[in-house]
Amino acid sequence: MLDTQYMPVLIMFVVAGAIVTLMVNASRLFGPRNRTETKLDTFECGNESSGSAWGRFSVKFYLTAILFIVFDVEVVFMYPWALVFRELGWFGMSSMAIFVSVLALGLVYEWRKGALEWE
Repeated sequence: MLDTQYMPVLIMFVVAGAIVTLMVNASRLFGPRNRTETKLDTFECGNESSGSAWGRFSVKFYLTAILFIVFDVEVVFMYPWALVFRELGWFGMSSMAIFVSVLALGLVYEWRKGALEWE
């Protein structure tokens, strides 16, 4: 059936699921249900709602967000490399130099295109 080494993991999932189920049902049973106009109003970071939810955003906003995600994800690839840096030797150093160079070229390209300018 199940290998005994996986039994603690299975028990952990069952206990975690039971706790989640218990907490959700307890909040439904014991939580207040006062539906006031203030609670049903939309919340936008502490500011009063203004305009339609279907308003248009500038493409610059999305471009900046995507650039942040791209460069943030690329940094994630540098952590494992840094951990095994000494074992990789010159091959690892040269491959990371190429990787960082491509990233730098992409950043220079975006900078020259004006993608980082915020107006």
